[in-house]
Amino acid sequence: MAIDYKTLRHWPIPDIERTYTARDTILYALGLGLGEDPTDESQLRFLLEDRLEALPSMSIVLAYPCVWFSDPGTGVNFTKVVHAEQHFVIHRPLPVAASVIGKTKVTGVYDKGPQVGALLRTECQVIDKSDGSLLCSITSSSMARGDGGFGGGDVLEKVPYSEPEGSPDAVCDIGTLPQAALIYRLSGDENPLHSDPGRAHEAGYPRPILHGRCSFGIAAWALLKHCCDYQPARLKSMSVRFSGPVFPGETLRTEIWQSGNSVQFRTSVVERGTTVMTHGLAEIVPP
Repeated sequence: MAIDYKTLRHWPIPDIERTYTARDTILYALGLGLGEDPTDESQLRFLLEDRLEALPSMSIVLAYPCVWFSDPGTGVNFTKVVHAEQHFVIHRPLPVAASVIGKTKVTGVYDKGPQVGALLRTECQVIDKSDGSLLCSITSSSMARGDGGFGGGDVLEKVPYSEPEGSPDAVCDIGTLPQAALIYRLSGDENPLHSDPGRAHEAGYPRPILHGRCSFGIAAWALLKHCCDYQPARLKSMSVRFSGPVFPGETLRTEIWQSGNSVQFRTSVVERGTTVMTHGLAEIVPP
């Protein structure tokens, strides 16, 4: 079944209501790899109940319908869908435990041609159920590989971007565990591409790949460490474009260029010398 633009563009995504606990907040941090040094007090603030804070990047998993396109009616071959872009804006610090409501809508369906695929873009507003306040805004894009060529679609706006110049102000290497994807999936993204070897082979990968959201979270960790002194309230917003897969067990190197409250960054896999996240931008709140 081919993609029908009008159907997909107006696809109704049900609101998601979720109650998460301090254990979920800790599990998310562990899924990124925090605690690699169990004596590092800066990391323990995201892992121990008596001082617990939520990582800003957890915003992207709180109430997001990760596999909404798996419904056969969408016409999308969801086994070949990969994460393309991710962005968040934090409106107030995330609670370590809360009941939230995620309101998501499709905001763009772009035909990139049969050789590339269809780019699907959504926006999600995450609301604190206790008082109706807006916690964070999430924009996400996925590439449905092989589903392009349907004709029509939205016009993709080109946003100007200049690559960072000169040597980075900081370089942060963070290793991932071989079982990282199996841990991270417990935070809500159960796409079998990241856990089932058979599904990974069907999608053209030699083995399951790491979630793009996990790689994104690791880059956010690097920014927290080098730009925010591990103060989560200072990481206001962050966005990236995914440019290649990461395999669990690989080391992610994030290069950081900071100018005042603005940060540019990119992330690569050390072992393969391959860039996997580009167009990295973040806004840092002054201390």
